[in-house]
Amino acid sequence: MLVLGAPVAGGLLRDPAAMGRAAVMVAAFVAASVAVYATNDVRDADLDRLHPRKRHRPVASGRLRSRWAITLSVTAAAVALGLSGLLGAPSVLVVAAYLASSLAYAFWFKHVAVLDIVLVAGGFALRALGGAAATHLAVSNWFLLVTLFGSLCLVAGKRSAEGRGADAAPGHPAAAAVTRPVLAQYPTAWLQQVLTLALTGCFVAYAMWAFQYVGTDVFHPLLAASVVPFLIGVLRYGLLVSQGDGEEPERVVLRDRTLLAAGAVWAGTVVISLYLT
Repeated sequence: MLVLGAPVAGGLLRDPAAMGRAAVMVAAFVAASVAVYATNDVRDADLDRLHPRKRHRPVASGRLRSRWAITLSVTAAAVALGLSGLLGAPSVLVVAAYLASSLAYAFWFKHVAVLDIVLVAGGFALRALGGAAATHLAVSNWFLLVTLFGSLCLVAGKRSAEGRGADAAPGHPAAAAVTRPVLAQYPTAWLQQVLTLALTGCFVAYAMWAFQYVGTDVFHPLLAASVVPFLIGVLRYGLLVSQGDGEEPERVVLRDRTLLAAGAVWAGTVVISLYLT
């Protein structure tokens, strides 16, 4: 979804060639994600076995041997770079940057406070940049800021939920802290401050994009109206995180009806504004 964000927002949804290139980039990032997660699961296997849910991951549970996971990782990385190579040098650079930053996180920086949050958020932002690079689209500064702050919001919410042990099973109250030692360095109040900053930055940047479309003075009333469901979604997500959710953002989004409804209205408003008016 993040890879397709820039092409859709840039009005390319009806351009088969551009969307075809975007689809190739989606496949490239799927492969790159496989490479990163396989390596990360090998690195974290011992700690994952202490977590009530993560212990069921293939490597931690013993269903997949470490050497096969590493083979999978190397193969997937080669596929990702090969696919991005079909799209040109800028696309290769974005995918390579994602692989490099994600592997640096897995091997060195996941236990360094602040850097671990920034690197994970950067991985989300690079996905959005990948869609722009694949379709040769010059994205606005506001779009980049929405992506950056939105990514920071997801990561801060995830760390906040992990720190509270929201998803730990009974009898494992410290599971999250054990499997992610960096959490000990994050006071709850500080994570809440980061989340507030990210939510505010994301909404303000989106409002500026919606009211000043793609950095120009072209005004789209319906696009401006999309600020309302966007704000509802942002506030709702912040509420759910404050209640202890957020360790798995996709689960939060897919199981909350208010978020789903706000997202549907927002997406419909944006699509109608960009393509039907």
